[in-house]
This record gives sequence, structure tokens and C-alpha cells, in this order.
Amino acid sequence: MPSVQLSAGPIDFDDTGGDGPVLVLLHGVPMDGRLWRRSMSYLGGFRVIRPTLPLGGHRKPMNPDADLSQVGVANILGDFLDALDLHDVTLVLNDWGGGQFLINEGRTDRIARLALVACEAFDNYPPKAARPLAVLSKMPPLFTAGLQLFRMQSFRQASWGYGGMSVDKDYHLYDDLVHGWFAPALTDKAIRRDFIKFAGGAPGRDELLELAEGQQKFTKPVLVVWADQDTLMPAEHGPRLAAHYPDARLEIVKDSSTLVPIDQPELLAGLLREFVLGGRGPGDPVGEEARDE
Repeated sequence: MPSVQLSAGPIDFDDTGGDGPVLVLLHGVPMDGRLWRRSMSYLGGFRVIRPTLPLGGHRKPMNPDADLSQVGVANILGDFLDALDLHDVTLVLNDWGGGQFLINEGRTDRIARLALVACEAFDNYPPKAARPLAVLSKMPPLFTAGLQLFRMQSFRQASWGYGGMSVDKDYHLYDDLVHGWFAPALTDKAIRRDFIKFAGGAPGRDELLELAEGQQKFTKPVLVVWADQDTLMPAEHGPRLAAHYPDARLEIVKDSSTLVPIDQPELLAGLLREFVLGGRGPGDPVGEEARDE
């Protein structure tokens, strides 16, 4: 896997290459680009880039002085786009919504479109189910102890947590992913240090709402994709985001929870294709036809 060295540390990424429109697909906490593996076969014709951000699932530790707050990681993402000299990017967020903070940082020149797929927004950083980890981040030994629970399959599959982020019935396959996502923080002290820094790095509610207001200055196209069975991202946030951004539209995806790239990969890829190209490609259902399937 290629890696790029930024001032904050190394960022691993996958890149399909090619001359097609650029999709930068982001992941949640503590995930990596494997979140999108079911969607990849439906994204032919695009240059698809999947960075592994330092959200706890990364395998190379960041520099000890790296800013891993929510805004700090957004700036790392901005540095990544700069380092690869990417232009006309469609930035796709799922679960982690912190990419929106690039708007507040004035770093959207490389971004042509923003797709918000069942992700954090407004004051929902972190979602309710993840708030215990945020509290434990203030006490690193307890955070480390709490992480040990993720060694147990029954805990990983709990419906109020990661088990509820996907409606996929192949729990063995999904659980392998979740287990792999937590493995770096469970086995590497430096990765765990980074995870702790990020988990405790969300602004307070008032600051989050102020930042959200500032994000309204993003006037480029925004696609909001919300899941009908999501337990982490409030149902009202989908319509609220679509009304929040000046040029936005909303799509509700049925039979999906937070991790839409896992639950509805073909449909999501079709929506992204329609959003970027204004039409549909071979094998990519979009619009009403897709949602009726």
C-alpha cells in the first residue's frame, strides 16, 4: 500500500489511478478503506482514492505532536489532498463527518463536490454510542481497558454499537472487518495513543453548532445520503443537512444502517455516479429504479 509523508505523519492510501473523475472515499472510527470494498466493483471509470486517516484503525502511528482533534484530522485530510495534488475532488464522507471542517478551515479549493453519507453533523460528534470512549479518553488506562471489550465478538456485534452500524446478515464477514479495525489500537501502543487523542478531540456542543453554521458558506453541490435504519446518525439530520447547504439534495436509502457502503454498495455507487456525472453508467442503478430494487 502506498504512503505519503505529511507534517503530521504518514498516511497510507489505496489509489486505482486512471484519468477518471476523482473520488476520495473516507471512513469512520476506527476504520479504514476496506469499508468501501463492496462498492469498488461498481465505481469503474473513476479514479478512486481511499486514505486511511488516523482515526484509530491506521497501522502507522502519527508524529507524537500531531493535532488529532476533529479539526486537526480535517487538516490532515487537506494536507493529503495537497500532497497528491488532487483537483476537482468529490469528497465522500461516511460515519466520520469531520471532513466538513475543511470548509471552516478555508481548504475547499480542491473539492468540487461533497457527499455526506450517514455521517456525523451539527452537534453529533461523536454519536451517542461512542461517547463513553470520549469520556474514557480523559483517563488513558481506562480507555485501554475499555478497548479490550472489542476482543469479544459478542461486544463487537452489540446492536447498540458496531453491530447496529450494518444490517448485513453475514455477521461473520462484517465482524471480521470490525475485529480488524480495532486490531491496531489493541496491539500497538502508539496507535492507541493516537486513538485516545482523537477520541477526546471533539469541540463542545456550542462550538460544534457554530462551526456548522460556518459550513453553510460551501456553495458547491452536496449530496446527502441517509439510511432508513441508522441508529447512530439522527434521522432528522439528513433533511436538515439538505436544507443547510445552499446546493444540496437528499436521498434516503432503504434497508441500510450507518455503513451504507456495506449494506447498499451498488445503489450508493450509482448515486455517486449520478451525482458526479449527471447520468448512469453500465450496471449502476440510480434514482427511482434503484430504490425500488
